[in-house]
Amino acid sequence: MLRPVYIFILVFVVGCVTTSEAQLLPNFGGQRAGLSTLSFLKNDLNPRSSGMSGASIANKVDAYSASSNPAALATLTENSLGISHLLVGAGIQQSFLSYQHKLQNEASLGLTVNSLNSGDMMVRTEFQPDGTGQYFNMSQNAVKATYATRLSKMFSLGIGLSYIYETMQTYNNSTAAIDLGFLYQTDFKNLRFAVVVQNFGGSSAISGSSIQVDYNRDGELELGRYSLPTVFKMGFAIDAYKKDKHLIVGSLQLNNPNDNAENIRIGAEYQYSELIQIQTGYKLSVKGQSYPSFGFGYKSKLGANPLHINYGMNPTNYMGTQHIFGIQLSFNKMER
Repeated sequence: MLRPVYIFILVFVVGCVTTSEAQLLPNFGGQRAGLSTLSFLKNDLNPRSSGMSGASIANKVDAYSASSNPAALATLTENSLGISHLLVGAGIQQSFLSYQHKLQNEASLGLTVNSLNSGDMMVRTEFQPDGTGQYFNMSQNAVKATYATRLSKMFSLGIGLSYIYETMQTYNNSTAAIDLGFLYQTDFKNLRFAVVVQNFGGSSAISGSSIQVDYNRDGELELGRYSLPTVFKMGFAIDAYKKDKHLIVGSLQLNNPNDNAENIRIGAEYQYSELIQIQTGYKLSVKGQSYPSFGFGYKSKLGANPLHINYGMNPTNYMGTQHIFGIQLSFNKMER
């Protein structure tokens, strides 16, 4: 039987070979944008990760790890609850709820709810472009169950199964997806390697009443099938500097999505005595992302339980600045 470290190295090498081959072959890069559906699954709902430009799959466990890398849940030491709220832009808002439960035998369970709502939008037609006086809204939701376990002292495996559902007036769509993550931690400055595949599943199509088209077309509008926004990620993180109460964490991550160009995320975090965290990061080869991201975190307590307050800011070229707020609560006694 293969040792866990060999399994991890095998997955990492296969990912590198696949990525290298994709670069040698014709790559349309950004021209793949828009080829998948349910794009709300791509939004980063971890405020700490958002502050680091998404370079977070190899980060240590927190209350949002199920959305970044399910394998990190295997290192959970206490039950935790995480809530975050993302202001996407144009009145669109997205909320996230996560509960993570520590089991015996180096294993953990997680349950997350991810919900996006468009707000009210006007119904427009070719002859009434300013609106018909009617309104509609669109919602997209995903519920995910996660299980993670340690295969060895240094190697962890996590898997998540999601049920996804969206509605828009009389139309709806539902499908399922799988997340798979690996995490390997070394003894050298807590150097951590991670590989994650997110949103792996089949194609889906919206369904409902037939869409009648009477203007400049014949018959009904055909509803097509589109794939999920699957992304393959490889990354590492390291405690680059640690002295007394000061800690600097650096991270690097490669993303290979099925609906856009490959891109690189670079992130850094400064921690002071585990009470204050400051994050920053930058995205390379991501269209519409020319500015660095920033984040901030503060550790307090609620009764005898640790309470983390987080904020992330992601400036974009076309949709203004996206803000995300989060609260993490761990259920144990804290020493300060």
